[in-house]
Amino acid sequence: MVNALEKFAPLPLQEDYDNAGLQVGLTETEVTGALLCLDITEKIIDEAIERGCNLVVSHHPLIFRALKRVSDGNEVQRCVMKAVKNDIAIVSMHTNIDNAVGGVNYKMAEKMNLSQVQLLAPKMVADIEGGSGVVGCLPEPMDSKAFVGMLKETFGVECVQANALLERHIRKVAICGGAGAFLLGDAVAAGADAFVTGEMHYHEYFDHDQQIQICVIGHYQSEQFTNEIFKSIIEEKCKGVRCCLTRTCTNPIIYL
Repeated sequence: MVNALEKFAPLPLQEDYDNAGLQVGLTETEVTGALLCLDITEKIIDEAIERGCNLVVSHHPLIFRALKRVSDGNEVQRCVMKAVKNDIAIVSMHTNIDNAVGGVNYKMAEKMNLSQVQLLAPKMVADIEGGSGVVGCLPEPMDSKAFVGMLKETFGVECVQANALLERHIRKVAICGGAGAFLLGDAVAAGADAFVTGEMHYHEYFDHDQQIQICVIGHYQSEQFTNEIFKSIIEEKCKGVRCCLTRTCTNPIIYL
């Protein structure tokens, strides 16, 4: 199963700072069920145990920075201990599936019904096609207020952070799940009317009014459908393996 996931999103596509791939466990373990999630928390490990899954596939890596010890000192360490004690393997597909053709940004574009979708900042890594973000076209032009409303409904967002509403219709949309501010310039250069991402810093909103509609929908919300990518890969390439989409919301941010 790990091979199937890494064939879809090869590890060379991950960014230099990342730690995708096998996090905990053995690659040759026979899978009784796969729990698919965005983040690894103790509640996720408990859910895997409860649902009889001995594999957890996440988007965000459990082990991002090197561990100097494994005790009960923090949640990452406790998750490692609990996974090992219960013979649960953990695999994470992070920036490699962000950068993969058909990956996170393509799934966001699919949810928004975009057509003519292509990579926003393409690159080749070891003869593998990939890149950051995507750009595509809406089925019909939308005014900016309707566009924001569509995002709220599509991604279950309670509020959208945006710059001043665009006074022209939106047709061409650039997307980057997660923290995508680094692609704002690429979106402008591509002639996008709107840029949708998960999070941006305050100063990055300046100097773009009426140039491009910035819409920030939340990190978790932008990547929440990554589970569906995992599910389609596993069901196609590892037939017979039981896939469970997590019932646990791991978003640490609440809106009051």
